[in-house]
Amino acid sequence: MLASVRSLSSRVGLQAVSRASYGPLYHKYRFMSTDEDSHSDFKPQVKAVPVGTIEEQIKASISRDNVHVFMKGTPEQPQCGFSRMACAILNAYGVKYGATNVLADPEIREGIKEFSSWPTIPQVFIKGEFIGGADIMYNMHESGELMKMLQPILEEQEAKK
Repeated sequence: MLASVRSLSSRVGLQAVSRASYGPLYHKYRFMSTDEDSHSDFKPQVKAVPVGTIEEQIKASISRDNVHVFMKGTPEQPQCGFSRMACAILNAYGVKYGATNVLADPEIREGIKEFSSWPTIPQVFIKGEFIGGADIMYNMHESGELMKMLQPILEEQEAKK
C-alpha cells in the first residue's frame, strides 16, 4: 500500500513532507496572524454590532417581513417535514417571506418558543401576528382563511413590481 502511495505521489509530482517538520505548534497556530501590516483584504470588513437580546432579535425578524417563518433549515433546504410543508404552502401562494433557521442558533430556537408560547417549530408570523405551525397553516389554507390573510400582502407585492 505504501509503495502505491509513493508511486502515485511521484507520478503527480507531490512531495512527501512530514508535518512534524513544521514544528510542534504549526497546526495549533497556523491560522492565527498577528501581523500589523497584513493586507486589508484579510482584515474584518464589517464591525460586529451588538444585536441585543434574543427577544429583540425575534421582534426585529418579525417586523422586517410581512410573513416570517421560524423554521428548521432554510426555505431552499428545509430540515423537517413540517418546515417543508409551511414553505410549500407559502410558495403555493407566491408570497415573499423571510425565514430564520432555528437550527443555526439554539438561543433563537428556545427563545421563539417562549416568545410565542408555542412549543413547536415551525412558527409562522403574518404582519407581526403569530399564526401557528404547519398544521394550523394547512387548516387555514383548506378553509380559505389563509388566502384572506395573504391577499393584501400579495396585492402589495404586485403593486411594487
